[in-house]
Amino acid sequence: MISRLPHHPLRRAGTLALGLFLATVGLSAASAEKLKLGNEGVYPPFSMVDSSGNLTGMEPELAREMCKRIGADCEIVVMDFKALIPSMLQGKFDGIVTQISPTPERMEKALFAMPIVYNPATFVVKKGSNYTLTKEGVTGKGLRIALQRGASMVPYIHKHFGKDTFVEVYYDNPDQMKLDLLAGRLDLIFDSKINWTLELIAKPEGKDYELAGGDHWLGDPSIPEAERGYSWIFPKKSEALVKRVNTALAEMIKDCTYTTIRKKYVPVATLSAEAACEKTN
Repeated sequence: MISRLPHHPLRRAGTLALGLFLATVGLSAASAEKLKLGNEGVYPPFSMVDSSGNLTGMEPELAREMCKRIGADCEIVVMDFKALIPSMLQGKFDGIVTQISPTPERMEKALFAMPIVYNPATFVVKKGSNYTLTKEGVTGKGLRIALQRGASMVPYIHKHFGKDTFVEVYYDNPDQMKLDLLAGRLDLIFDSKINWTLELIAKPEGKDYELAGGDHWLGDPSIPEAERGYSWIFPKKSEALVKRVNTALAEMIKDCTYTTIRKKYVPVATLSAEAACEKTN
């Protein structure tokens, strides 16, 4: 014979409380803020898609941690760099978590969060090239230069070197640039210093290549040197979201989460604010 416990009021109250708790949790999960963020996915070591099709790299990992801290359910979508900003302006993204240089033109159209990395542009050339990398030094040489479509390197080259000074060859991502450089189809590349140092110069395949021409800041020249850096961007109407993102990023830098994630992908500091974490880690 199976005996049944009597229906005690306290048991019923406990069951009701548990039901309300589970309902609240379910409601919270269902009503969590959802954000769709864009990333180029082909900018190692900052972003790349692994062999299993998973988006990884320094920026996607930072973005996921940021989303966790602001309580948002984030979907990160991979798209060609040249299409990211137009897509956000069309309302397809709530933000872009790929480093963007704060040019005056871009700052008119989007809100920039705090700098996420300082990564100036530079030239990549074959050793022994001995190019004089000034407008006067390269004019008339017919040098084939690689530039990424939609990147701020393009208007920078046009402004400081002229539109017809180089033979410009456009690419959708750095991997394509590297293949053509190594095959001898390019004379030089103008792109981000950290990326090319780690992805070519520091590797055996890059033994015949070097960086040249110094560091070039692609952002608004009026920004003080100590405040320069590239950022994630958001639509103009997203002031409240950007404030929350900045709070989360500042906390991540202060508690050294930023540095812990950065070290998994980039062996050198990418923000001056990391100095305190570098001393303790």
